[in-house]
Amino acid sequence: MSGGHLSKDFFELIKSIGECKSKQEEDKILAAEVATLRQRFTEQLSPKKMKEAVVRMMYAEMLGHNADFGHIHAVNMSQQTNLIAKRVGYLASTVCLHSGHELTTLLVNTMRRDLKSTNHVEVCATLVAIPKLVNLETLPALMDPVCALLDHPSEVVRKKAVMALHRFCQLQPSSAADLSEKLRRVLCDKDPAVMGASLYILHEGAEADPKAHKDLVPSYVSILKQITEHRLPSSFDYHRTPAPWIQIKLLKLMATLGTADQRASEGMYEVLLDVLRRADTGINIGYAIIYEAVRTITAIFPNIQLLETAASHISRFVSSDNHNLKYLGIKALAGIVQVNQKYALEHQLVVVDCLEDPDETLKRKTLDLLYRMTNAGNVVFVVDKLISHLRETSDDAFRASLTERITQLAERYAPDNSWFIRTMNCVFELGGELVRPDVAHNLMRLIAEGSGEDDEADMALRRFAAATYYSMLDRPILPDILVCVICWVLGEYGYLIGGGVAREPET
Repeated sequence: MSGGHLSKDFFELIKSIGECKSKQEEDKILAAEVATLRQRFTEQLSPKKMKEAVVRMMYAEMLGHNADFGHIHAVNMSQQTNLIAKRVGYLASTVCLHSGHELTTLLVNTMRRDLKSTNHVEVCATLVAIPKLVNLETLPALMDPVCALLDHPSEVVRKKAVMALHRFCQLQPSSAADLSEKLRRVLCDKDPAVMGASLYILHEGAEADPKAHKDLVPSYVSILKQITEHRLPSSFDYHRTPAPWIQIKLLKLMATLGTADQRASEGMYEVLLDVLRRADTGINIGYAIIYEAVRTITAIFPNIQLLETAASHISRFVSSDNHNLKYLGIKALAGIVQVNQKYALEHQLVVVDCLEDPDETLKRKTLDLLYRMTNAGNVVFVVDKLISHLRETSDDAFRASLTERITQLAERYAPDNSWFIRTMNCVFELGGELVRPDVAHNLMRLIAEGSGEDDEADMALRRFAAATYYSMLDRPILPDILVCVICWVLGEYGYLIGGGVAREPET
């Protein structure tokens, strides 16, 4: 609606609300407005005044005030022949009603009639309202008229029809199978916007049944190649990047269909390399495409060249001063680590530095990545870094995460038993009440049982443990869990202590 259709009084209302200094002041103005509207709807209003009253009612509802007495007037207005009044009625119905509202059934016949209109503006107004108001009861009545619009001469109508069908498929997933052929034809639509809208339904279908969509991989690759080569109209560019949102959706589709499928993945390798190369423009939207491309590369059947290229791009993210890019880099490296650790290990020092970042979200994501990067070769280095952070941090949630991860890594990759005992002692001292009781139980069982292969080595381990815990008795404060371990070890093996000096067992 243009300004000429609204009164000066309405603009004053908008201005007064915008100038409010508090929520209470705004609520007072709107409460008076709702009371005025309640009275106004009981009067005989001219078409122009009725349109304004419905707009004001919609505005009040958008700001959280109940004006349900005006809902029926919005429904009635959508049934008028005047195009502006119809658009206002559909818009107000979309804002104020919901799919389960009792008044939505009154709109079904109006919608069916308007979907067959020769005026594409009228059809579009209807298609905008349908996704918000349709439900399982009204869906069958609207399915055929909406499907028929897939062949409409106007690309705007076709796109909105696809969006309405997307909502239908969400409400009734079984209908997606019946629409499969129609949607495949839409994928070849001459208008890129219509094609892009169809990708969302096809993606959900691919996630539900990947096998049924495998044959579309060449089509997705071809479309992505056309986009990266700037063969779409420039109106789809964003900061000189061609159709970035469509690129991202295509990459997600390819990740879904290429998972554990070598044949399908091999057809994607070339275009993925091209996407990485062309998206490296130094702007945020390019980074978003690179990140999504890396996620796709780590999801499909592995390719050495692709993984190396992806790792080189992500290394710049991790070393960036921008927190958002650094976070993206950590997340992407976590995906690469799941495929092959070697591509992430070269960034180990940079990743460890991220633990010192003041951003809590980044610290937690970095901790997850370090946990995945750890192996028998670097466990001593990583655990030493984690223990130093556990010693310095005062954040209880972060301390709990560190304690849990250090314990798991030590139990999984400990190079020898004496290192494991020393590490657990540090965790007990620094973590205290955050350490699970079963961790202490596992440590005591290790000391009691040893490796079971060499009695002399097992006895040396017990002697080392007893001497170590004896030397800790003069400390003024010890956590309860560590006191329990000390008491048990000295009670069982205190007789092995010679001179009270803790000596590591020979390996």
